[in-house]
Amino acid sequence: MQSFRHTVSAIALLALCAAAPVLTAAPAFAAGSEDGSSNTGSAATYAQAKAAVYAGKFAEARVMLVAITAAEPKNADAWNLLGFSSRKTGDLKAASKAYTKALKLNPGHLGALEYQGEMYLQLGQPDKAKANLDKLQGLCGNCVEKKDLEKALQAAGVV
Repeated sequence: MQSFRHTVSAIALLALCAAAPVLTAAPAFAAGSEDGSSNTGSAATYAQAKAAVYAGKFAEARVMLVAITAAEPKNADAWNLLGFSSRKTGDLKAASKAYTKALKLNPGHLGALEYQGEMYLQLGQPDKAKANLDKLQGLCGNCVEKKDLEKALQAAGVV
């Protein structure tokens, strides 16, 4: 019986190792949303939080990201994902604070500008969303973040 458990445990471990690259692959919605500030001592924890976000486990990701931003207050990527996770769990006040912090650390953070713009649409502030679209246009031309925010504005009937 114990031999069977070890075999099952070994198989499970191999499956997790094989899945690891899949868990860290960025989906289309997050393309270019990082500025490199997440390359710090808590990279594994950030990678876990990022994987939770990509899996749609926003509440779980928020818990990790709160800890990461407390330990790494200059990590604009973590603040951006904290804002995204907060927005996805319905806490727009926390999302606003997190996006503001990410953009204070890196005013050109493409992901934070896009996601903040989407939040502005949720808050009924289309002029602020358009301002973020203009910033994205100036920073990256026709990048994915600019296109995604533009689509959100169009879907809201603003552009």
